[in-house]
Amino acid sequence: MGIDTERDIEANLQIGPTDKGMVRIFVEADGVEIPMDFSPDDAEEIAEEIMAAAARARSGGPRKR
Repeated sequence: MGIDTERDIEANLQIGPTDKGMVRIFVEADGVEIPMDFSPDDAEEIAEEIMAAAARARSGGPRKR
């Protein structure tokens, strides 16, 4: 399975700050909870990657691999 493989899975996604100064991305699906903590700098880098992917998806351009 790769990033281009479609799946019929519902998941909840929450993003917010922790009390330790980190940014948490929290994913819950089918009873599995995945908390992922990132430094603010890493979180900004992830946000930039998401924005770039959204721009590529809108343009229908080639995907970065």
